[in-house]
Amino acid sequence: MNNRNKIILGLCLTGGMLFSACWQESSRVVKETSNDTVDTLRADVITETVKYDSDDPAIWVNPTDASKSLIIGTDKDSDGGLYVFDLKGKIVKKLGGIKRPNNVDIAYGFLLNGKAIDIAVVTERETNKLRVFSLPDLSPIDGGGIEVFVGEEERAPMGIALYTRPQDHDIFAVVGRKSGPAEGYLWQYKLVDGGNGRVKGSFVRKFGKYSGKKEIEAIAVDNELGFIYYSDEQTGVRKYYADPDRRNNSELSLFAQKGFSKDHEGIAIYKTGDSTGYILVSNQGSHTFMVYPRDGTKENSDLYPLLAEIPVSAMETDGADATARGLGEAFPEGAFVAMSTNRTFHIFDWRKVKARIVDASK
Repeated sequence: MNNRNKIILGLCLTGGMLFSACWQESSRVVKETSNDTVDTLRADVITETVKYDSDDPAIWVNPTDASKSLIIGTDKDSDGGLYVFDLKGKIVKKLGGIKRPNNVDIAYGFLLNGKAIDIAVVTERETNKLRVFSLPDLSPIDGGGIEVFVGEEERAPMGIALYTRPQDHDIFAVVGRKSGPAEGYLWQYKLVDGGNGRVKGSFVRKFGKYSGKKEIEAIAVDNELGFIYYSDEQTGVRKYYADPDRRNNSELSLFAQKGFSKDHEGIAIYKTGDSTGYILVSNQGSHTFMVYPRDGTKENSDLYPLLAEIPVSAMETDGADATARGLGEAFPEGAFVAMSTNRTFHIFDWRKVKARIVDASK
């Protein structure tokens, strides 16, 4: 709630004779902050609210029963934490004590003490660290955190995406920050078993252009195709190779430059085949998602024409995630999840998202 709305609420509670005016004002505020038109794609499930500020979701697919998969979401505050939701939107676990957790991502099969486990990695902005937790129990396995951007003037980490290299299953964290240089804005760390049941990170490279207009927060990785995508806010989406061993830090593409009313934000990748699918990018100011082909065009795999713009019930989305894995009867073709500014996360049945994309192509 912003300060203006807090003042309105205070007047309503303390001044009975102002009730009528407050009722009218409250109704207007709700109308201003809701996103509900005849074209809006409404969420199938809206989660219970977090305490402070929902920001970024990640989907963990349960390996034994996909209908029991979970949504991991950040609550961005100095007293923030991680929330775990089931597919009905109910809070099943909360982990507090994380100093302004910003973004979260998930990787499967990290080797720790010779055992493969799933992990969630979170950027902890106020300590300049990555925090690593085992899944689904959210036990800390980082010895207090992995420091990032050491030696830099601007260190506060924001965005994160985890790249799992297919040939050896090595896992890397790609990290963005609040601000940085025009070149080398993103830093990449290899996550390894540091002994004694702890994960440590080793710096491997810095890369990535930055326009200087605002910041870089949303990052997504396509493990199978080996690409990193990130939103340079108010500029576009930039594409790079994900594997640091390629020793190629050249920008491959800059797309999604037109049609955005405010910031370029959350990126989600939905895969329909080995190379096919969709890249969805939050058009934050319009409460919509812009949809692009995962494989580019037939002539140029680094060219991304707009396929559709979908208005959604989630408001001013920062973070988003998607999976093509069937998640039980409710989400047989997977789900798309987007953060909303009313402290919730919105879960969409992918079949409904797909229908909008098909309609736009007619």
